[in-house]
Order: sequence, then structure tokens, then C-alpha cells
Amino acid sequence: MRTRGGHRRSPIARLRDLIDYFAHSTPARFAIAVFAALVLALTAILLLPGMRPDGQRADAADALFTAVSAICVTGLATVDMATYWSPLGHAVIALGVQVGGIGVLTLASIMGLIVSRRLGLRARLMAASDANPLRIHSGPVAESQAVKLGEMGTLLLTVAMSAIVIELAIAVLLVPPILAQGVPFLEALLDSFYYSLMAFTNTGFIFSEAGIAPYASDYWFLTWLMVGVFLGSIGFPVIYALLRNHRRPRQWSVHVKLTLVTTALLIVLGTAAYVLLEWDNQATFAALPPEDRVYQALFFSVMTRSGGFATINVHEMNNASLLVSDMLMFIGGGSASTAGGIKVTTLAVLFLAAFAEARGNQSMEAFERRIPGDVLRLAVSVVLLGATTVALSCIILLQISGSSLDYVLFDVISAFATSGLTTGLTAELPPSGVYVLCATMFIGRIGTVTLAVALAASTRRQLFKRAEERPIVG
Repeated sequence: MRTRGGHRRSPIARLRDLIDYFAHSTPARFAIAVFAALVLALTAILLLPGMRPDGQRADAADALFTAVSAICVTGLATVDMATYWSPLGHAVIALGVQVGGIGVLTLASIMGLIVSRRLGLRARLMAASDANPLRIHSGPVAESQAVKLGEMGTLLLTVAMSAIVIELAIAVLLVPPILAQGVPFLEALLDSFYYSLMAFTNTGFIFSEAGIAPYASDYWFLTWLMVGVFLGSIGFPVIYALLRNHRRPRQWSVHVKLTLVTTALLIVLGTAAYVLLEWDNQATFAALPPEDRVYQALFFSVMTRSGGFATINVHEMNNASLLVSDMLMFIGGGSASTAGGIKVTTLAVLFLAAFAEARGNQSMEAFERRIPGDVLRLAVSVVLLGATTVALSCIILLQISGSSLDYVLFDVISAFATSGLTTGLTAELPPSGVYVLCATMFIGRIGTVTLAVALAASTRRQLFKRAEERPIVG
């Protein structure tokens, strides 16, 4: 291939143009390809001898599962993360978690912004798609968004700065309780950073052999973990809106209001459910004073949203509590956040549609704004694809593991929603079951919307309407 001046282009230049064309023409498929490449790269690194303290190579299935769990910011593990991996392995995994938490497209746009000090139209469209899946699905939308296209440069800087500032701030606040446990100062600094990173990215990996057991009654430590998980789960567009208009809540978009209201409501309802269901369970909360039971219920309610930390043994919870956890994990956190699940705005839209139908209204409304019908169709698609993924994974794992449905369903939803909580089933799975959970985590992280768009060959415009006929529903 020659340029206009007659010069032959180098293979590197042609490869760069090919990647650039692929990224801009099919951003959804490009996102999947980049995530898959990162998983493979991290897996290859974790297979190196220096990644384990004994100098041996890691098992291929364990390396792949850890890489997927890190890039997808899930937190599930098939091995003891504290002892199986070396300090160098911990650093590599932490880097993978940071990249996965921020998001590949957003991280790439940030790097481009730093290098060129500006964002072109294509880069803005890609970053906007990462912040709002509707832009991938059907192009720019007419209604007000949490982040407008012209504000993407500011949003990307907000993503980078908020991630760094929040993680460093929480890490500093976690140092005193870690030092109080007799941990040396330098080790305490490293542990505090790991805990902060895993909280903000909603991952839940623990690199300390003692885990969070020493801090199970340290409410300063647990509170700041919850703050990190909450800030990571509400989404970068919401953080951006709060920073810009924190004194003018009336100017917040419908997305911001729905995210905050639904998140707060789910946390409160989850806390109440765990208080009622686990109050007399001697294996979890019954041995604690009443106020401690409420606090531990609040902590676990926040963690089911995708946090992944737990001060109790999940497999000792009542079956009803496991079912409540399944529902909370499946819902997940906010859009464009480090959390997984179908997202809280998806749930809110479904309920708004149900209320509108019950009242006989022709359109959905929230906070004095009308929500268009294509948002509802997208929400239904997300739920159906998510439920289908969970159902298929459960069927396969039930055959592979021979375990009970309540444990299989819990770990599958935890993988799909990138939560990281486990009943202990994940660590006992054979390689075939590990690969099934890897696929479940990958689908959950890249998003059902992105996957659906990537599988669609093209979007065609229909210039006619067929005759209308109503089937019986309900």
C-alpha cells in the first residue's frame, strides 16, 4: 500500500490504521477484543515463574481465572490469594484490577488526552459510549444525559483524578487501624493501598493472610471500606455531576437522581432484610450486640452491591438471606461504574414502566422528565440477557459440581455481577467449572448491552410499518 506521495507504508502503520478503523467502526467489538487481549496478557504474565513465592509456575486454569477476575474486577478466586501469589504477583494483579476498574475505553481515552491534550470527535464518541451504553446502542440520544458529548474531556480527567484521589484518601484513612494490629509501617502502607484499591474498584481481593478478620469489629476500617465501595459503585458520571453541581441538586440529570435514590433504597432494604433474616443465626449475627447486628447487616448489604468483602461466612447464612443476596448482586451498581450487575437504573426503569402501566399512563416519567420507550426496551434486553447467562451457567455448573442450587446460583450471580462473594464453591470447582465461571465473569463485565451490540451484524433502518396486532400478555 502506498500513500499519496508514492511512499510505501510500513506494516506497523497499516496495522495501526486497521486497529483504528476497527475501534471506530465497531466500538463494542473493539471493547470486547481489548478486554480479551488484556485477560490473555495478564494470564501469560501470571504463568511466569516469579509470580509464585515458590518459583513454580501457576496452574493454567488458576492463572486464567485470576486474570479474568482481576480485569473484570470480580474478586472471586480459586486459590488463596495471599499465599498462592508472590508480592510481584500481587502487584501485577493489582495493576490489572486498576485497569479493569477504570475501563479499557476510558483508560485509552485518558492516555490519548494526556498525550495530545485534546480529544477528537471519534475519541469523544468512544468515551461517551463507555459512559452511556445508549450511545453504543442507538447513537447520540436527544434527552439530557449525565454527561454530554462536549464534556467528555472533563469527564475523563474526572475519572483519572477521582480514582487517584479517592483511592489515596481511603488508603491514608485505613493506615491507623492496620498499624493498630501490629503491622509494620511499610507493610501497613502497602496493605492500606491494596484494600483501598479493592474497595473502590469493587473487587474484594485480599492479599493479607489474615484477611479482614482482624478488622471485623473495627468500624472505622469497615466504614471506609463501605465508602470506597459506594463511590466506586455509583459510577463516574454521577461523581462528575456531584462534583460539578453538588450545591444544585435540581440540576442533576435523571440518571444521577435515579442512581442515588435507587442505590440508597436498595442499601436500606438489604440492611433490613439481613437484620430480620439473620438476627437469630448463631453462625452470623446472633452472638453480636443489637447495634452491631445492624451495622454488620449494613456492611454486608453494601458489599453485595459488588464490593466482595465479608466479615461472616456466606455459606453459613440462611437460604432466605442467600436469595436476598442473589437479588442484590444481580442488580449491582450504577452504570459506567466499577460495579457489575444489570445496574440500578435498569431496575428503576422497569419499575417506572410497571407504575406507568398500572396508572394507565402512555409514557414513563421520573423527576418531572419523560423517559423514552427505547430505554425500556434496552432495560428489558439487559435483564433477559443477564438472566439467560445466569441460567445457562447454573445448569452447566450443577452438572459439573453436583452441588446444591442455592450455592451454585449464589456463586454464578456473584461472577456475572462481578461481586466476588462466594459460598466456597468456586475454590472447589474442577477446571471445567472454572472455565464456565470465567466466561460468566467476562460476559458480566463487558456488559450484556455491549455484547448484544457486538453480536449484531449491523443496524438496519426499516422504512415501513407492518399491520398492528396485539398478543395476549399476562
